[in-house]
Amino acid sequence: MNKTNPGVALVTGASSGIGRATAQALQSAGFRVFGTSRRPAPKQSDSVTMLACDMTDDASVAKMVESVLAEAGRIDLLVNNAGMGLFGGAEESSTAQAQALFDVNVFGVLRVTNAVLPAMRRQGKGRIINLSSVQGFIPGPYFALYASTKHAIEGYSESLDHELRPFGIRVSLVEPAYTRTSFEDNLAAPDQLLDVYDSARAGMTIAVRKAMEKGDAPEVVAKTILAAAIDPAPKKRYAAGKMARQVSLLRRFVPASAFDKSLRKQLGLPV
Repeated sequence: MNKTNPGVALVTGASSGIGRATAQALQSAGFRVFGTSRRPAPKQSDSVTMLACDMTDDASVAKMVESVLAEAGRIDLLVNNAGMGLFGGAEESSTAQAQALFDVNVFGVLRVTNAVLPAMRRQGKGRIINLSSVQGFIPGPYFALYASTKHAIEGYSESLDHELRPFGIRVSLVEPAYTRTSFEDNLAAPDQLLDVYDSARAGMTIAVRKAMEKGDAPEVVAKTILAAAIDPAPKKRYAAGKMARQVSLLRRFVPASAFDKSLRKQLGLPV
């Protein structure tokens, strides 16, 4: 990418939080930015154009990508940021609820990526950045289904990168830890609550709230996404923020049993 004219960027889930901060960071760096939201949203600035897109609907995704290409003629960078959370014991969610989560967090990414790839292949270059999480490579007690979607995105992204390199397209992951957004407030609740999990779930709620209060600002993650977008030698993974870097190092070098005990202790679970 040319630093003076890096090209056209498409950011999903750009109406708030990490997505909004990312759209603004890319715009400030010279990208022409298009953002998506589930419902129509006004422009964030003169250079960030917002488009409505339902990530669970093939036709909606296709229409959105066609609109970007019709207006800008190309897409140089795709940031798959849109997603949803689910908090509770894995046993407390029905299969239908789990499928709905995967439809946004995993298949939504596949839909948008597949819609963008033909244009990137014609261009002979492109960059795709998928938002993962530290829960994409560590356990997520009471976030098991959410963590599963991020584990899936990790495997998909790393494999896809190998497939797309011959076309001049690279795929990277950005892995934040706790981030101060509305994510906690918008977490879906299990659709079949079980009394046996009430105590642990309540304790985890407190632990997550405290962690979120100390979490990184969305701009920290946006800065990492921008760095990944313009990196001349893109890496497979970028840890976003101090905590994410620490967790990544611990996961790699600390013995599994020690990591397990530390995780449970920090989350207030019986060791």
